[in-house]
Amino acid sequence: MTYDLIVLGAGPGGFDAATAAAGYGLKVALVEKRSLGGTCLNRGCIPTKLWLGATSAIDELHNQSKLKIASGEVVVDFAALQARVAKHLAGTRKAMAMQLEKLGVDLFEGFGRLAGEGTVEVEAADGIKTLKYANLVIATGSKPIYFPGLEPDGDCVLDSDMFLAMETMPASLIVVGAGFIGLEMAQVAHRFGAQVTVVDAMDRVAPLEDPEVSKALLSIFKRWKWDVQLAKRVAGLRTVDGKGVLTMDSGEKLTADKILVAVGRGPVTEGLGLDTVGIEVAMRRIEVDENLQAAPNIYAVGDVNGLIQLAHAAAHQGHHLAAAVAGKTDGPYESGPVPSVLYGAPEVMRVGRMENEIFLSPERCEVSRAQLAANPMAQAHASTQGFVKVVWADGRVAGVTAVGHDVSRLTTPATMIVAQGWTGHDLHSVMFPHPSLDESLLAALRAERTPVE
Repeated sequence: MTYDLIVLGAGPGGFDAATAAAGYGLKVALVEKRSLGGTCLNRGCIPTKLWLGATSAIDELHNQSKLKIASGEVVVDFAALQARVAKHLAGTRKAMAMQLEKLGVDLFEGFGRLAGEGTVEVEAADGIKTLKYANLVIATGSKPIYFPGLEPDGDCVLDSDMFLAMETMPASLIVVGAGFIGLEMAQVAHRFGAQVTVVDAMDRVAPLEDPEVSKALLSIFKRWKWDVQLAKRVAGLRTVDGKGVLTMDSGEKLTADKILVAVGRGPVTEGLGLDTVGIEVAMRRIEVDENLQAAPNIYAVGDVNGLIQLAHAAAHQGHHLAAAVAGKTDGPYESGPVPSVLYGAPEVMRVGRMENEIFLSPERCEVSRAQLAANPMAQAHASTQGFVKVVWADGRVAGVTAVGHDVSRLTTPATMIVAQGWTGHDLHSVMFPHPSLDESLLAALRAERTPVE
């Protein structure tokens, strides 16, 4: 039998491609070497959010206590939290398997690789299975990457997968890498009382974000007494006498109970047999065209194609390809504005272009902003540091960036506003509720605009 579609990888991109294609009536096989849900469900987005959610009351109490209107202590049982995480993930995987069965998707557990045109071999526990396909989607995701000398040892030097599997939270933590992964996990450790040190070779935290956002985050982290060391290069990491030891290029040493290496993730393309069908790989990522096509009838979605490393972007690509293979759509893939979020407290959201990206544009570029200090919901939660910034291009909204309390709530309306390219005349087309955090977005849209220089 030849499948209409075989999908390699059951993360957000692969699972959504498989289920959507099956919903269109195609015969689909899904191949997964580890667990349904991929990194996002099992070793990334979801466990981290369960940690942040379970510890959010600690942060909330701290903020209210600063106003001297609340006191006490919130104690989170880390072992119980880990047990809850495991139960939740197992339940979600079970529900996913049931969905596949209901849709008639054949699930093959094992490592899948291409074995020539139209053929996939699956190395399963009970032997090699050979599958035939008319179309193939590669959605093998990404994995943590390390620079030489920064490899985790599984003892006191950990990557994000190992960190999420810990049985106890360390009393002190060094985070190498000030991106979203490291900062979210550092926030959880901080809530458990850990002494946090963040080291990054870049000159600011969250270096891919608006510099004004980086400045606001750094101010908050310093208020929390984090030791943030920027523009510092790390020469080596190792475990010595039960402690993690970080050595800088300068020879300076830092010591903590654990070291988290969070310097980035890279596409998983090794051993997939890509050369058997002429697929090009550059910097470990699969090269795709505007249709997400890597070779005739072979496509790549999500982290593995290197376009953007976000679960929702992978899922969006997966749905598009399912529709394309089923003949429900044609033409190039268009993502539209892609939102991103740093979760925790503070949070960061961004969609569209940032001020530092647009200043060289030939368009008439302006920004407007509103401070969270004026927002009643931020005031109610005693967390008023932060802002919402709107970027305008030729009189239309081209981007929105926010940092502060609960700003992830603004992500969907901001994405729709950017996608629709609102002008000043559109501000009254939608009624914003009061009181709400959304009013800060409205205030930023209404605020005086200043030219980007």
